[in-house]
Amino acid sequence: MRHLFLALALSVSLFVSHSADAAEKLKLLIIDGQNNHNWQATTPILTEFLTKTGRFDVSVATTPPKNSPADAWSKFNPKFSDYDVVLSNYNGEEWPENVKTNLEQYVSGGGGLVIVHAANNAFPNWPAWNQMIGLGWRNNKYGKRVIIDDNGKKVLVPAGEGPGAGHGRQHEYAIRVRDTQHPVTHGMPAEWLHTKDELYHGQRGPGQSMNILATAYSDPETGGTDAHEPMIWWIPYGKGKVFTTLMGHADYSMQCVGFQSVVARGSEWAATGEVTLPLPKNFPTAEKLSSVE
Repeated sequence: MRHLFLALALSVSLFVSHSADAAEKLKLLIIDGQNNHNWQATTPILTEFLTKTGRFDVSVATTPPKNSPADAWSKFNPKFSDYDVVLSNYNGEEWPENVKTNLEQYVSGGGGLVIVHAANNAFPNWPAWNQMIGLGWRNNKYGKRVIIDDNGKKVLVPAGEGPGAGHGRQHEYAIRVRDTQHPVTHGMPAEWLHTKDELYHGQRGPGQSMNILATAYSDPETGGTDAHEPMIWWIPYGKGKVFTTLMGHADYSMQCVGFQSVVARGSEWAATGEVTLPLPKNFPTAEKLSSVE
């Protein structure tokens, strides 16, 4: 009887422990502080909707302003290993070498990294960063361009051919899901409307090991390239995963329910390899926009 009691107690203890682990929030760190976009307006939106999912405990690390002295930068040293996933809302000056090395080790060791919009513009001279993001805002001589043809196949455009990075005028556009089985995009409509935003085109870089989840057609009538440009993708880096979305230019762009779902589910997946966050009932469709009010 005593052995039976101990076994039952151990079973209950393990169940409670497992339940606590399952309910534990993921620690997510947003990095901001410099950007050619209004990070002061967008970081609070990112923080709010990620927190509202109930899945994340969100912290923010803000870099020194542009042209700050070295002693100010010496105080910017996030401990990435304390977090399950890091989200970059940063596009500015180079980080100190120790911070760059720490991020490389964090991701290659299994950490998750999420890149939002202009964060992929950053660090053209950081080789590991370029490997992690795959494509960035670079000129057409910098590296390969990756697009999707009308048959859904990946096309690599050599350096020097075609446009470099840019965008036409801001507008609403359709996101076309290319990988319907990936946990982040699973269950999404084949096409869904995204609110007014920049549609990046002609991104350049190593473009290696890119798993493209969704694209958008860059319409010449809005200043585009007449090509299906990558909008959501991920790249393995060592044991870690780097998840990128080019959506999210401004506060109004980030109010899109589709954008928020992509970032939240992408962050969870980059951290754990799984997605438990459901798609909201008001997720946009091919005919209807959906924004948080």
